[in-house]
Amino acid sequence: MGRRLILTGNDAAAEAMRQIDPDVVAAFPITPQTELMHKFAEHVADGDVKAEFVLVESEHSAMSATVGAAAAGARAMTATSANGLALMWEIVYIAASYRLPIVMPVVNRALSGPINIHCDHSDTMGCRDTGWIQLYSENAQEVYDNVIQAVRIAETPDVLLPVMVTFDGFILSHTAEVLDGLEDNVVKKWVGEYKPKYSLLDTDQPMTFGPLDLQDYYFEHKRQQVEAMRNARAAVKEVGKLFDELSGRSYDMLEAYRLDDAELVIMALGSTAGTTKVVIDELRAEGTAAGLLKIRCFRPFPELEIAESLKNAKAVAVLDRSVSFGAPGGPVHKEIRAALFGSSGVGLVNYIYGLGGRDVSMDHIRSVFKDLETIAVKGTPTDNIRFLGLRE
Repeated sequence: MGRRLILTGNDAAAEAMRQIDPDVVAAFPITPQTELMHKFAEHVADGDVKAEFVLVESEHSAMSATVGAAAAGARAMTATSANGLALMWEIVYIAASYRLPIVMPVVNRALSGPINIHCDHSDTMGCRDTGWIQLYSENAQEVYDNVIQAVRIAETPDVLLPVMVTFDGFILSHTAEVLDGLEDNVVKKWVGEYKPKYSLLDTDQPMTFGPLDLQDYYFEHKRQQVEAMRNARAAVKEVGKLFDELSGRSYDMLEAYRLDDAELVIMALGSTAGTTKVVIDELRAEGTAAGLLKIRCFRPFPELEIAESLKNAKAVAVLDRSVSFGAPGGPVHKEIRAALFGSSGVGLVNYIYGLGGRDVSMDHIRSVFKDLETIAVKGTPTDNIRFLGLRE
């Protein structure tokens, strides 16, 4: 049923897209996403997919073409990174507001300026309030699995929201890993045929997309998006269980690693979670009760699950690979603070790290756990926003 593959993160996303075989894919190159669409273009040229492959003149056009295709009833996808996502900004909001189940891999990259092509999470964190579901990937296996699951999540009837599947630029996008792939017919059957509820091309049921929406109904339409995002919680969990039955790989909104009796906990997203797991295993062997709570689904945000998962922790470090200028901490930290509001006895500290692709090492993670040992005893320090791996 399965296949052992050696793929980069970009190739893993392209492989999942090939197996899904969407109706329309719009493409525009931007580093480090470019190789993803190069690989998908090979599949198109080789006749391995039937997708209409649309080459456009900008990322704004890529998202516009994807929105148009999805509104017409097609299963539509695109991909981007950083400045390309920023150029899509206007249409990213429109895709969610029109309730279009688009799936878009986003290869995380720092936003300019100064110009930088390496990884941080400033691009997708900037999109956290656009109405898109966001799934973060730790490795190439999760890239592949998340893209496949994203289709079912997005197309859930009481959700119908677009999904970003994110993975760290160069760290994952250009690094080859061994992963377990599914057979083509298995993926095709599992994602199923897309049957849109509405289509611009349905002349028997005329629809209007993108009308002027003023004080009379705009507020109600935004509330409908709020409800759809609430419904997405159950969809992410249910699709994760169904994917487990299909592949033997279980997914939820969070992943706990050696957390049951952990007193010192790191929270992280993306590839850094893998580095943290290695350090935790070493610390456990030394007698330190260390653990990880990885956020896989950042939108919708699993605040209740986080509060429950951290109820026994004495000190928690939230790692942010992006910065909110002028705000009390990074974007993930602020949400964790809100989730834990009213909880007593948990020392919480925020680390901004890895901006512009700066490496995070095992020694860096060890130093965080060392700080947590002190915080567990003395409580949250006044300098609870720190910079990890920054030159003095």
